[in-house]
Amino acid sequence: MPELAPYAASDRNTRGRRHPEAPPAERGEFQRDRDRIVHCTAFRRLEYKTQVFVNHEGDLFRTRLTHSIEVAQIARSIARALHANEDLAEAVALAHDLGHTPFGHAGQDALNECMREYGGFEHNLQSLRIVEQLEQRYGAFDGLNLTFETREGILKHCAPAKARELGELGQRFLDRTQATLEAQICNLADEIAYNNHDVDDGLRSGLITLEQLQEVPIYARHEALVRGTYAGISGRRLIHETVRRMINVQITDLLAETRSRIESHAPQTPDDVRRAPPLVAYSDEMSEAQRELKRFLRTALYRHYQVNRMTNKARRIIQELFAAFMQGPELLPPQFQDMARADKARAIADYIAGMTDRYAMREHRRLFSVGEF
Repeated sequence: MPELAPYAASDRNTRGRRHPEAPPAERGEFQRDRDRIVHCTAFRRLEYKTQVFVNHEGDLFRTRLTHSIEVAQIARSIARALHANEDLAEAVALAHDLGHTPFGHAGQDALNECMREYGGFEHNLQSLRIVEQLEQRYGAFDGLNLTFETREGILKHCAPAKARELGELGQRFLDRTQATLEAQICNLADEIAYNNHDVDDGLRSGLITLEQLQEVPIYARHEALVRGTYAGISGRRLIHETVRRMINVQITDLLAETRSRIESHAPQTPDDVRRAPPLVAYSDEMSEAQRELKRFLRTALYRHYQVNRMTNKARRIIQELFAAFMQGPELLPPQFQDMARADKARAIADYIAGMTDRYAMREHRRLFSVGEF
């Protein structure tokens, strides 16, 4: 591993854990975080949670788990090139979606609507709630007892009212400062992964076509390069070669722009990074290319009528589950009944958010279909 830059997070400058622990013998602090995340229950459930397509619609589409692994790979590559801490970048990447509901953003929007009168629901805050409270693996504390830096990176955005409740962890949203360079890397690694891999999954599903993508400059340019390099190339090979180049040019652009900003601001410590403007960024030209790609995906894929049908079903399942449990909390599993005595709505949100797609559908059938138990 390359030597860390002075602005990188390290075991020496970590702000530590909420509950003090002896340092790990053969690992770094952020390696310990990563390992705890990989072994936790919420991480395993990501295998059966929607990215865009509901899990049962096909075995080859991305899930929240494969997406998180892809984000981690991109984040590690960028971190290494910038002499940042790869282990912290990987830990944040693997944890960033732990709080996602079943059925992707449709599920989150529905659960947020259900929770509107009870404090709302936001998946970043739920990811934090999982690693701080809901995971029950250790005798000495609730949650995973991750380092401050990993928890900080998980919390990608936060409204001021919520930030005030979080103490030191939420202070940066009030002060308008930044997270570590590693957390900033993960934010854009996430964007690179889902934009480009949604192109791949959208084409695989047949919901978008190569002809439509010809109208998107960043795709059209790289497809033309692939066709010029490999005569007669077509099908999945053409798509993979094109998407691979799209990812590479975005990472290359990000590294160039970020290095320029680091040189300009010359941070010497992680706190210098926090006080500086955002350092991890694209060039203006690449930012516009990303916006064009996002606009295309939003119109052609995310609002496709077949995706809308799934979204509508997902919203109804979440809303009906929430209403049933609010009316009859005795229908909850015992551990959530105990939690509901203190805060019924939040306990129900925790239960629903923790469901996989197929478990949510099965639980809905159990509650509403005659003959299902």
